[in-house]
Amino acid sequence: MRVSAAAIVCAVLLVASCGVSPKVQFEVDGTGQAASGGVAAVPPGPVPAGFERFYGQHLTWADCGAGVDCAKAIAPLSWQDPAAGEITLALKRKPASGDRLGSLLVNPGGPGGSGTELVDWVPVGRKVRAAYDVVGWDPRGVDTSTPVRCLDDKRKNVALAEDFDDDAAGLAALSAAADAWADACKDKTGELLGHVDTQSAARDMDMLRAVLGDRKLTFLGYSYGTKLGAAYAGLFPKNVGRLVLDGAIDVTLTADEETEQQAVGFEQALRAFVKDCQAGSKCPLQGGLTAGLRQIRGLLNHAKDHPLRTSDRDGRRLTQTLAFYGIALTLYSDDSWPMLRNALGQALDQNDGTRLLALADLYNDRSADGGFTKNSAEAFRAVNCLDSRQNPDPAFMRAQRDRLVREAPTMGSAFAWGGLLCQNWPYPVVKQGYDEAAKGAAPIVVVGTTNDPATPYAGAQALAKLLDSGVLVTWEGEGHTAYGRSNSCISKAVDGYLVEGDVPKDGLVC
Repeated sequence: MRVSAAAIVCAVLLVASCGVSPKVQFEVDGTGQAASGGVAAVPPGPVPAGFERFYGQHLTWADCGAGVDCAKAIAPLSWQDPAAGEITLALKRKPASGDRLGSLLVNPGGPGGSGTELVDWVPVGRKVRAAYDVVGWDPRGVDTSTPVRCLDDKRKNVALAEDFDDDAAGLAALSAAADAWADACKDKTGELLGHVDTQSAARDMDMLRAVLGDRKLTFLGYSYGTKLGAAYAGLFPKNVGRLVLDGAIDVTLTADEETEQQAVGFEQALRAFVKDCQAGSKCPLQGGLTAGLRQIRGLLNHAKDHPLRTSDRDGRRLTQTLAFYGIALTLYSDDSWPMLRNALGQALDQNDGTRLLALADLYNDRSADGGFTKNSAEAFRAVNCLDSRQNPDPAFMRAQRDRLVREAPTMGSAFAWGGLLCQNWPYPVVKQGYDEAAKGAAPIVVVGTTNDPATPYAGAQALAKLLDSGVLVTWEGEGHTAYGRSNSCISKAVDGYLVEGDVPKDGLVC
């Protein structure tokens, strides 16, 4: 499952050897000062040997409207071989409105979420906006940076809507579809496809820290962004400034363990929705919690056998896969539960999948003309296939499917057979090369939401415990992530940490 924080808002509205730092004044915009607030630029600290020119580059910022600036940075294709080639990273910056402390790098998750898009609306507090240039970037392989490219729009529309049976013929078809996707990515993306792993992106973050003129990294990462932040802290513990990891992932889990944990998370979120729906008026789900869940399960099964009609101009019908996407999207925030109630009502009462299809299109970044506004699906698979893979053994996958259905009866089957998606990926898994505990790092704030579907609360608990300097802050609430969508208790804790350096009490519950 992937959904960037941007989609949520729309829905509700190895360590390298180090050389000596170059003996030159480090500059930003060629002025000898940071671009905003008149703060003197600083040397970037130890630079990985051979990569000095990347750390020493100057950014040229240009006004791109709405009070923000845009720039392009150059990054190495490979952080193991500085001569392998270059890629570009797109950045967007909203300058600090007050006395500037530095830059706050932000990431919305995914993997595949656009950090440049996040800058336009990221819900940081007023004091944070005053103190920091808020800087978002599209990680390597994502959107306006050098992107991963795979299927054309026509084939992608089919791939994102297709249902597969779980018999031998259906699984063979799923495997063939996954291989076709992988082959298209290799043909259209080239060598970059082997270098979009999380560790490479975290190394990009350290380069950006230096290019932006900051001695230490200040970072706000949501969802998958917490995995980026944890990798950064493990690779560069001495460069950690103030890190907020919201909607945290347990980086010690295998891909299969993470999948099973997430399936249960979505099932629990759906249960909370059904209870809320039935407590109000005009709920299309009747007869109590068990009966309501059974109705949704029946709808999903019906959509597989008989895809629902819609008013889509291209004549698309709502398949089971698309219905699942539409339901799952709304579980990221309880503010969007009314949308799910209305969409389910239309589907159950009128056999019309139009509203669920619209939600699925939002999830998939599909526009009305049949194109796609972003490459989030491509980047998501490419990053995950390099970071870790699920077990493709047929017997294991079948046993896992049975376990998923038992533990998450309504949502679990959609998480099955994931071992097929990366089994023939053209590049191998990247070996992890950092200290998961990030020993020596400054305090890192980990935020978890008790009924988070996408990154269940157990992940935040585990990451905070794993990190040598981890501090856990909990929001007792529904939905994915907390900062900017929860309450003043969370906002006060995070804002005070980012602006004043006040580390919240470990175990704080809001």
